[in-house]
Amino acid sequence: MRSIDIPLDTLILPGLNGSPEAHWQRHWVRDNPQSRVVEQYDWTCPERQSWLSRVEEDIERMGHDVWLVAHSLGCVLAAHLAQSPIASRIRGALLVAPCDLDTTETMHPCIIRFGAMPTARLPFPSLVVGSLNDPYMPVAGLKKTADNWGSDLIDIGGAGHINIASGFGRWAAGYDFLELLKERAAFAATKDGRLFSAAVSNTGLMLN
Repeated sequence: MRSIDIPLDTLILPGLNGSPEAHWQRHWVRDNPQSRVVEQYDWTCPERQSWLSRVEEDIERMGHDVWLVAHSLGCVLAAHLAQSPIASRIRGALLVAPCDLDTTETMHPCIIRFGAMPTARLPFPSLVVGSLNDPYMPVAGLKKTADNWGSDLIDIGGAGHINIASGFGRWAAGYDFLELLKERAAFAATKDGRLFSAAVSNTGLMLN
C-alpha cells in the first residue's frame, strides 16, 4: 500500500451518490489518514446550497487551510466555493472528471439541483484531470470549463469518467497529480497566472 505525506488536511469531495468503498477517493482516505471525505446528508438528490454549507462547515472546523480533491459533481461544488468567503482557506483543488451539469441532468433527470454551471475563475490554484471519452463531459466542454476556472488541464486519454466503472480503484497517479498541484501553488505564477500546461497521452506526461 502506498502512503504519501499530505501537509495539513485534505478534504475529499465525491459527486452524485457519493463514492463507494472501491472508488479511488475512498482508497485515498484509507491511504492517507490526514485526509477525510466530506459526507453529505443526501448523496442521491444533490442540492447546491446544502452541499456547499456542508463543505464550508468542515473547513471552518479544521481551523487551517486545506486542499480539495474532488470528483465529478464534487468538482462543480468546489468551483461554487469560489464565491464563498471560505475560498481564502483553500490552498488548491485537484478536480478530477468534472461533470457538465446540462449533460448530467439529462442523464439523471429531476435529481440534481445545482443551478447553472459555474464559470467564474477560481481564486485558488486548481488542476483539472479529465478524459477524452467521459460520458458526463464532452471534450470541448472540458477544455472550456478548465479555461473558465483558470485551471491547468491534464487529459489522461480514454479513461471514461475516471471511476470504478472505467477501472479506477486505488489510483496512485492521483497522488502524483496532487503533487503537481502543490508545485503550482508553491512557486510564483507566470504573468498569466499559470505555472504549467499539460496533456497526458499513452506516451506519458508532457509539460509545456
